[in-house]
Amino acid sequence: MVVVRTVTSFGRSGTFDWLYQRVTAVVLIVYLLFIVGFIFLTKDFGYQAWSELFAQRWMRVFSLVALLSVIIHAWIGLWSVVTDYITNRVMGGKATVLRLFVEAALAVVAVLYTVWGIEILWGV
Repeated sequence: MVVVRTVTSFGRSGTFDWLYQRVTAVVLIVYLLFIVGFIFLTKDFGYQAWSELFAQRWMRVFSLVALLSVIIHAWIGLWSVVTDYITNRVMGGKATVLRLFVEAALAVVAVLYTVWGIEILWGV
């Protein structure tokens, strides 16, 4: 069970998972405050202002860091929920297979969203 936990958990331990989730939460709140501030403080906010903001490399990098933070934050949170509620004690012997299936599905979604986000930010 230790091997499965190490592979499916994002960090090396619960402490690292906790730390990653707190750091990603800070990144996400800073990104949210920046976007909301930009929307409300830009005089002529519209497509042109939005397009000019995202044309800058630093904004695309900031957005990519925020996207990766969402993926990491969600993975740790969902992994915790899945491993807490899909257990042999609650669901019987097939819980391990179901849990690994759910984790694999979540991993596929995370990879697809990451690739899609990178394509949106850096694609032509």
